[in-house]
Amino acid sequence: MSTSSHFLPTGTVYGTLLNFRAEVEALAPQMTEPPYKAPPKAPVLYVKTANTWSPHGSAIAVPSSVPEVEVGASIGMVIGAEGDVEGFVLLNDLSIPHASFFRPPVKFKCLDGFLGIGPALRDAQEVADPANFRIEVRINGALKQSIDFSQLVRPARQLLADVGEFMTLAHGDVLMLGCDAGRPLARAGDRIEISSPGFETLISTLVQETAA
Repeated sequence: MSTSSHFLPTGTVYGTLLNFRAEVEALAPQMTEPPYKAPPKAPVLYVKTANTWSPHGSAIAVPSSVPEVEVGASIGMVIGAEGDVEGFVLLNDLSIPHASFFRPPVKFKCLDGFLGIGPALRDAQEVADPANFRIEVRINGALKQSIDFSQLVRPARQLLADVGEFMTLAHGDVLMLGCDAGRPLARAGDRIEISSPGFETLISTLVQETAA
C-alpha cells in the first residue's frame, strides 16, 4: 500500500451506474419505459470532473439549499500504463438526491468537492480478487451501510473489458466499480468514514457552504 497521504488522480474519473444487482432490481420496472424501453446493454458511465475531487480529510461544502446529500461509497480502479489496473482506491461519490439514475444531471453529481478520494492507492498486486472487497460506511460513528462487491453485475475485470469495447481508458484514469443501492444520506456537520479491509480509511466532513 502506498504511504502517500493525499492520493489524487492524474486522469479522468468515471463513475459506473447500475453495476450492483440490488440497484438493477430496484430500477428494473423503469427500464422498459420511454425513452430507452429496454435495459442498457453496455456499462452506463458518468464523469466526476476535477472540481469535485476532495482529498482524504477534506471539509466538503454543502450548498445551503441542499438539506441532505447521498453518500456513494465505492472503489475505483486506477488504470496503469499498459491499460491494466495499477491499483484500487476508496471513493465517496457524493450527489444531491435525484429521481433518475439513467442520465444523472451534472448539477446533481459534479458540485465542487463532491468526490472524496481515499488517502492511498492500494497496489493491484495485493488484491487476489476484487469480488472479495467489502466496504462499511459510518456517519458520525454509526454504521449506515455495508457493501459486498461479490454482488456486482459486472465484476472488475469484465467491467474494464466492456468499457474498453467503446472507449479507451488512459494511464491515470479511474473507473469506479459502482455504488450499491441503499445509499445513506448525510448533512452539513456530519463526519463520513468509508473503510474496507486492506485500505486506509477515507474520512470526509460535510460543512455548510458559506455565503460568497
